[in-house]
Amino acid sequence: MSKKNKNINKEKKIGSTVVSKKSFWSYKKNRSRVYTLIILLIMLYFFIVNNTREEPKEGPYPPGYNPTQVNSRNSE
Repeated sequence: MSKKNKNINKEKKIGSTVVSKKSFWSYKKNRSRVYTLIILLIMLYFFIVNNTREEPKEGPYPPGYNPTQVNSRNSE
């Protein structure tokens, strides 16, 4: 029977050159996940900031505007 190498973390050797492991950032799938996470965090930040601000106070109507009361089914 052949003996199996128990050292799995050993770098591959192709010919006389040693092939090193690729970094986390070199895989396109990982970069895509990081970019998606950054975009979602930015969107969450703006959502929270937008909904926690105070509402602007209502000002006077513009000159020449006559407000009319609108009848709606929900206000009955």
